[in-house]
Amino acid sequence: MSAPAKAEESKGQRLTKGGRKTRERIIETAAELMFHHGVRGTSIPDIQAAAGVSASQIYHYFGDKQGLVLAVIDHQTDTQLARQRPLLDSLDSIEALREWCDRAGNRQDARGCEGGCEIGSLASELADSDQSARTSLASAFDRWEGPIRSGLARMQARGELSERADTAALATALLAAIQGGMLLSQVRRSSTAYRQAVSAVIDHIESYLVR
Repeated sequence: MSAPAKAEESKGQRLTKGGRKTRERIIETAAELMFHHGVRGTSIPDIQAAAGVSASQIYHYFGDKQGLVLAVIDHQTDTQLARQRPLLDSLDSIEALREWCDRAGNRQDARGCEGGCEIGSLASELADSDQSARTSLASAFDRWEGPIRSGLARMQARGELSERADTAALATALLAAIQGGMLLSQVRRSSTAYRQAVSAVIDHIESYLVR
């Protein structure tokens, strides 16, 4: 169960099957609109019209727009990490790291490098203006970085990666390259910057391999 759903139940508002479906439809609709138009460019009436619900239903499930935004962050995080599995949980070789990053680059190419990263786009808009959202987004990036760090740690435990390698720092560097590369690719409408950025970090990780 997702964090927002747990929070909903913790308030004593156990949802019926129909209620869960309506709530999920609102979140999915809001996520799509916010990805294309931004949080500020997406109003409650916009979400009402697209999801086919009333304003009272939105306020019932989420309290206010900020509550809905937090649910969207959780939804986008769950969706993006699920899309990357099972490869995300097997990042314990240079080949796996390259394949994982290549797939993300191919996905950017498939949509013309428009939109950028679903989580990164929210972070760019909300990190300086909404403390609750910033905290949720920091947690989202931690969840994304975790499997990278775990994969590198497994390589090190097997003796494939030098003990000199700081796996936590390398994982952060790769995630930063992914985010920065996607932003440049979005602006330039080409995945070249993304591919160059992640390749440079993976090459650096490879330099720590025990030959």
